[in-house]
Amino acid sequence: MSTATTRERTQVSTPAYRATFRDVLRAERIKLLSVRSTWWTLVSLVVLGAGLTILMCWGNADWLASDEADESPGSFITWGMMIAQVTAVVLGVLAVTSEYATGMIRTTFAAVPKRGHVLWAKALLVSAVLFVAGTLTALAGYLGGNYFLDREGVGLALEGDVLRAMYGSGLYLAGLGLLALAVGFLLRHTAGAITIVIAVVFVVGNMVMLVPGDLGLFLERAMPGNAGAVIASPVPFNPNLWEAWPSFGVFAAEVAVLLGLAALAVRRRDA
Repeated sequence: MSTATTRERTQVSTPAYRATFRDVLRAERIKLLSVRSTWWTLVSLVVLGAGLTILMCWGNADWLASDEADESPGSFITWGMMIAQVTAVVLGVLAVTSEYATGMIRTTFAAVPKRGHVLWAKALLVSAVLFVAGTLTALAGYLGGNYFLDREGVGLALEGDVLRAMYGSGLYLAGLGLLALAVGFLLRHTAGAITIVIAVVFVVGNMVMLVPGDLGLFLERAMPGNAGAVIASPVPFNPNLWEAWPSFGVFAAEVAVLLGLAALAVRRRDA
């Protein structure tokens, strides 16, 4: 009788705790922001995104103000963000694959049986961090670069398409981070995931221009890097692409499909 009573009291006094999504979000925030790789990646984003934009505006301001210029100042006001795209890919992949590499993902899934909560918490945090960092970096590049453009009389007002390019840069980097995060969950390998995403966004996106006819035109417009980047540029950089918001809608749909596949994979396979 005493043994049964003790066992019953133990079971009653130690109920199973189920982590809520808020708990998972807090844990993932700590994991994301407590590692050096996240901060080094964000520093690289600012240096490349804002630094290269300011450098290009400074170096080309005289030419843009001359009669020989055959490009708009808007082509340079977010120039560095084209290179900074790489940092979004790296951050999105590392947010996932670093746990697979160390085996920490087993502990994470043991603590959170609803594995989908882990994926969506990571996705929310990565997209939020990249949106804020991307928008602020684009603004810093604009303020620094436009200073030199204004001195030559070709400065751009922070309105219309220029303003859209500022938060559009944040949206694009957030989308890239989510795309990379999804591929990270699918492949569970850091180098492989980074290589594939960079190849699709930067290499294949340009190579499809060689495909003739309507199929080539459609592929050129629909490739993730081409479709997403339009919203981050104040001037059209490729006349073949769709307008900014329709193009970004296609990009967002592609990211959503990959996230759905990643969520399915996370639930069905072992860690």
